[in-house]
Amino acid sequence: MKPAPFAYLRPTSLDEALDALRTRRDAHILAGGQSLIAMLNLRLLRPALLIDIQSLRELDDIALQDDAVIIGAGVTQEAALAHPSVRTHVPLLHRSLPLVGHYQTRSRGTVCGSIAHADPAAELPLALAVLGGDVMLRARRHRRTVPATAFFHEKLLTHRRPEEMLVATRWPCRTPRTGYAIEEFCRRHVDAAIVAAAARVRQMRDGTITARLGLGGVSGRPMVIEGIFTGTWDAMLQQAAQAVTGGDDLHASRAYRQDLARSLARRVLETALAESEDA
Repeated sequence: MKPAPFAYLRPTSLDEALDALRTRRDAHILAGGQSLIAMLNLRLLRPALLIDIQSLRELDDIALQDDAVIIGAGVTQEAALAHPSVRTHVPLLHRSLPLVGHYQTRSRGTVCGSIAHADPAAELPLALAVLGGDVMLRARRHRRTVPATAFFHEKLLTHRRPEEMLVATRWPCRTPRTGYAIEEFCRRHVDAAIVAAAARVRQMRDGTITARLGLGGVSGRPMVIEGIFTGTWDAMLQQAAQAVTGGDDLHASRAYRQDLARSLARRVLETALAESEDA
């Protein structure tokens, strides 16, 4: 199939793009286009206007600011994977990126585009939610920062307002005595995960071991569970199974996803715990 007819705008500045969003509520942002173009071809989306932001150099930047790495909306996944700040300061993101599609799609697809697309089985929304990162939004007359856990609403739906653009994402830097891990189960490497799990485990100064566990592919948005290691992970594994809210589908039954959630959760929690002891 081919897309329904639409107008096309290639702005030369961010202000021009934001002006178009303010005046045209039927507009859609085009960044890498790896998900959007497919949805247009299937006519799942029928925007009247596409705003192509690929030439906006002001969005094509990765910056280390205070205790976080800021990734602009124009940064491709492959560029983020190769960037030293991501490799050094955000190991969970660095480990997540090779799981996203393959080289050809990563060379076009953007980090922020994956966040904006909000596929509940995608790796990058899951990683951002587990790290407690933020989504940075701008409109012509305001700007705001939304925690990732509050940004995702339901499958392919977010709390971005029609006049807003996702201009950057904020990824907290690694901290001492903290470990990270991510795993997923899918039919093929490039397929969407049937279940994905990611974890951040931190050794506190008082000896307490805290964890944030994230699950993808089990609900309409990334699910995040917080807990404390008590010698076993049993309580968090039980919560992981309970987080599976969907029913049976063509890919897996609900019971199968629950088993996968428990298994992957245990593996990422144990891997992150071992790394935290060596960090």
